[in-house]
Amino acid sequence: MNTSTAIGAKVKSLRIGKEMTIKQLSEACGLSVGFLSQFERGISSIAIDSLETIANVLEVPLSELFMEMENEIRIEEPEDPIMHGMELIPSKASTQMYQYILKHPHTDYALLPRLYTLLPPSEDEEILEMYSHKGEEFLFVLEGTITLYLEDRKYVMYPGDSIHFNSSKRHNWTNKTTRIARILTVNSPNPLKKKEESEET
Repeated sequence: MNTSTAIGAKVKSLRIGKEMTIKQLSEACGLSVGFLSQFERGISSIAIDSLETIANVLEVPLSELFMEMENEIRIEEPEDPIMHGMELIPSKASTQMYQYILKHPHTDYALLPRLYTLLPPSEDEEILEMYSHKGEEFLFVLEGTITLYLEDRKYVMYPGDSIHFNSSKRHNWTNKTTRIARILTVNSPNPLKKKEESEET
C-alpha cells in the first residue's frame, strides 16, 4: 500500500466515523467530490495544504493521517517471518518525519531496514542537525524529493535514486517540497541491537 492509498483510506475511515458524506466533506474543504473520491481510493495524490484542510474539517491533527488504524493491524503467529504491511507502526522521529521499523522486534540481525515518511516543512521548521555513527548506510528514495546533506555537500534525490555511504560522515536529510516523501534506509550494524539486548537482560 503506497502513501496516497494509506492516507486516502484513513481519511475515508475518519469521514465515515463522523457520519459525513463525501459531498459534505467536499463542501467543507472546497475540493470536488470527484477528486475526493479518487483520493480516498488512492488514485490521486494530494498537496499537503489540501490534506491539512481535510484534517481540520475532520478535527484531527495532520499527523494522525499517517498513523496506522489499530483495527487493521494483523496479528500473526510469532514464527511468521513476514513483516506484513499492516503490522507497521509509525514512530515520530522528528516534527517532520515518521519512521517504520521493517523488522520483527528482537530479531538478531546485523541490518536495520527502516521506512521514513517525510512531511513538507512546517512554519516552525527545526534546524537540521548533522549526525554521524559507526557503520554504513544505504538510502533509496521511494516517493517524492529529498535533500541529502553529506559532510559539506548537498544532493537532491528523486524517486529511484539511491546512495550508499560511510555513516561516520556527518549526514542528514530533509523534505523541502510541498509534497510527502518516502525513503527506505538500511543501517549496518543495527543501531537498535544493543538497545534490544539491554532490554532483555
